[in-house]
Amino acid sequence: MSVRGIAARIGRWLALTVLVALCRFPAPACATATAPAVPQGAFLEVSSAILYDLDTEAILFEQNADARIPPASLTKVLSMFLALDHIKAGQANLGSTVTVSREAAFERGSRMGLRPNDNLTLQELLLGMAVSSGNDASTAVAEFVGGSAPAFVRMMNVKARQIGMHDSSFRNPHGLPDQEQYTTARDMLALARAYLRAHPFALRFHNTPALRYRDSVTWNKNPLLGQYEGADGLKTGWIRASGYNLIFTASHGKKRLLAVILGAPDVESRGNEACRLLDAGFLVCGNQAVSVASALYNAPLPQRNLDLKKNAHEAGVYQAQKSPRQQKRSATRKNRGR
Repeated sequence: MSVRGIAARIGRWLALTVLVALCRFPAPACATATAPAVPQGAFLEVSSAILYDLDTEAILFEQNADARIPPASLTKVLSMFLALDHIKAGQANLGSTVTVSREAAFERGSRMGLRPNDNLTLQELLLGMAVSSGNDASTAVAEFVGGSAPAFVRMMNVKARQIGMHDSSFRNPHGLPDQEQYTTARDMLALARAYLRAHPFALRFHNTPALRYRDSVTWNKNPLLGQYEGADGLKTGWIRASGYNLIFTASHGKKRLLAVILGAPDVESRGNEACRLLDAGFLVCGNQAVSVASALYNAPLPQRNLDLKKNAHEAGVYQAQKSPRQQKRSATRKNRGR
């Protein structure tokens, strides 16, 4: 057979192999899905939302709150909940050492920057989940707490039912696309409420603006931090099928509100609508509006121009500072020059 004939046969074999692989392992449906639509006549330019008064334990506002939407990285709040439960039960502590597996280190999507066989404390990984939204950190924590990622996911679903999340399903510890992974704004509110009650100190992970690991810096994507008075948490999330998600909380004086937005069409809408929802909620709490809906529709709410890169700017300043490793190298070079 000629060289050309052999090449043609190899080409046909490769094409057939690729076709078989695509049939056996089709792309997840939500990998190409678009964000959910904003309901007609909605008060907020998001698909789903809910607002809760933590002091009176009352829902102040809801919009399409039972629509099933992928949680994206909001999933990490449940994973962190289980990790902190693990610590509370005396089975670990924040200083416990976790060795990163190859599977965790090479997890796709948003990352903290882990490498195989890195040794970190559980506290560092929790920061990586909250600030960097690290899928690598989430997998490392899942393997540490559950023994394996699949076992940890089973724990997640049990915990979800225990805290009243009756319309959610989890298939991984980080929120990467899976067509069988979904939640609702109402369920995410139940999660955040239970999480803050059980582990109120966890907010210190969620309101950290930037995180350095090795020589790289990642930053918190929550647009309210440092820009909305009293905002101090909680978590962002995004995949194509979910749109832009946010669990957020803020306090004015002794009044604290907790809210969830799912399916914002873009980062600007997510930040602006979160501010509008909180503004309307605090007007109601201050007896300056009859309802959140009326405040959203009628009240002259403040015009806010959020700097969506504020935490990134802080991270840039942080990046410009020398890391401990760089400081050590500089000191070594300086000592050699003496």
